Amino acid sequence: MSIKAQLPKGLRDFLPNDVAKRSYIIEIMKGVFELFAYQPIETPVMEGLETLTGKYGEEGDKLLFKVLNNGDFLSKVDSAILENKDSNKAVSQLSKRGLRYDLTVPLARYVVQNQNDLVFPFKRYHIAPVWRADRPQKGRYQEFYQCDVDVIGSNSLYNEVELMQMYALVFEKLGLDVTIRYNSRKLLLGLMQFLGLKGNETQGISILDKLDKIGLNKVLLEFQEIGVANENIAELKNIISNNDFSKLPNTEILEQGKQEVAFLTNAKVSFSKFDISLARGLDYYTGCIFEVVSNEYEMGSIGGGGRYDNLTEMFGKSDMTGVGVSFGLERIYDIMEALNKFPENLSTAPQLLFAYFDEKGQEKAFETLSKLRNKGVKTEMYPDITKFAKQMKYADSRGINYVAIIGDNEIAQNKYMLKQMKSGKQELVDFDTLVKLLKD
Repeated sequence: MSIKAQLPKGLRDFLPNDVAKRSYIIEIMKGVFELFAYQPIETPVMEGLETLTGKYGEEGDKLLFKVLNNGDFLSKVDSAILENKDSNKAVSQLSKRGLRYDLTVPLARYVVQNQNDLVFPFKRYHIAPVWRADRPQKGRYQEFYQCDVDVIGSNSLYNEVELMQMYALVFEKLGLDVTIRYNSRKLLLGLMQFLGLKGNETQGISILDKLDKIGLNKVLLEFQEIGVANENIAELKNIISNNDFSKLPNTEILEQGKQEVAFLTNAKVSFSKFDISLARGLDYYTGCIFEVVSNEYEMGSIGGGGRYDNLTEMFGKSDMTGVGVSFGLERIYDIMEALNKFPENLSTAPQLLFAYFDEKGQEKAFETLSKLRNKGVKTEMYPDITKFAKQMKYADSRGINYVAIIGDNEIAQNKYMLKQMKSGKQELVDFDTLVKLLKD
């Protein structure tokens, strides 16, 4: 019985040309990250569930991919739990590991575990896949790459400015028109307290974070449903509509938030804009927060991050602050593809293909192939003796620029008939000329 070849929903294959385009984006990011003196790290694709659970809010916990324990995983599950079909209690006995949801929580674990081998402030970048059991849709996948940069062990707001500058430089190099939105979690906490939600600020911030999805009126309705007074809701509407918090009373937390925002505003980073409604729903943010959106294509956020002061506390390290941002590779790729922003010369094809008619030509091709590769020329030969037309069709389908044809005359003269595929022009050349033409 044959098996239908298909991927689970939310996952994708990438053809060679797709990989070349993704590599183009990644190499630009790496270049900028290293220009700003960030170092690469790697962590496992799996973490302990106790490491991951409770770090992304209630909704985030639902999106964690759990990995079943090895062996007879049902043998250690309490029979009463199985009989009652209590999935929440069963998970803790069925699974001890999960696929990483992002690269930030693993970073906190990594820093605490390796703190004696790191130099602080520690500036790192990490480009790797993460997994979320989200509903697949345009720009949202269950497996996707994150490209993160973080500074651990420094309170300076210059780190935030530097991260914004990296955002600006990467998107400038990619040729994308974006807006880098920023806000302060402290401002949001002060705003929630002004609304009468002291002690329940996280719920209010989660509601505000829905603004882009459900619109202002529905957000205001949800605040009303949790008991916010009508006069405060009216003031909230003015604050969001005018992007102005100046009329809020001056509390300590609000003053701290205002100072953070002022610092970033005064840095005058390209493409950046203060946005009082920016919330970033993840619970671990404590200071400045960021989000990047495209001005050319509707795709949700293509980057985001912020300051997190308490993330390492769960691992027994309470004095370690951090700040970082992430680039959404998948969405950036989709936007660049839709807007035709990739360079035309991106290709995985070799520069040259050897074509021949018989065994003698095949031997000559293979001999020359090795010599050209030693000169740094990307080249291949058609591996089978077959019709000449089939070899030329292969070269055309691969997008190969040149074909070196080897027949009896070429072997006798120790030369090659070089054909330029686009123009159809042919010329007889020796090996040195062949190398020069392909290297120029």
